Amino acid sequence: MCSYQKHADKILDIFNDEILNSTALYEYKPRTPESMVSWFRAKQEGNFPVIGLEDEGGELLGFGSYGTFREWPAYKYSVEHSVYVRKDQREKGFGLLIMNNMIENARSQGYHVLIGGIDESNMASIYMHTKLGFVHAGTIKHAAFKFGRWLNLSFYQLILDTPENPVDG
Repeated sequence: MCSYQKHADKILDIFNDEILNSTALYEYKPRTPESMVSWFRAKQEGNFPVIGLEDEGGELLGFGSYGTFREWPAYKYSVEHSVYVRKDQREKGFGLLIMNNMIENARSQGYHVLIGGIDESNMASIYMHTKLGFVHAGTIKHAAFKFGRWLNLSFYQLILDTPENPVDG
């Protein structure tokens, strides 16, 4: 598991590279170091894991997490996840390792649906998700505007065999 003290700067570096150079995050401005305090706090308060993958020297290669899909109570068994691999470490299977760990964590916490919002042009992420059994659940056309063009946001979902006894309320 990632910790604020050890990993916040490296996670911030990964986030900001994605913000500035890709459509993996639909944001315009780099995040600040202060934003990591609230990001980690929200994960901790929601009992949501931040799963990191380190090399033998302790350098963060990538990370993933999940959190609240929607705020209303009836969505309590669904979580939205994201996974990021450092740009110099892609295409080595690290995203799959992180995702498998997140799937097992979600299952152990009794979640039923994992949801990934993926830019329609991110074929590597779409391929990884479908390889893990995720299915396309729909696309919102022109959901965002970045880099001078409209972006389509595709949702992929994985239904888990949990919880054993879901309850209303």
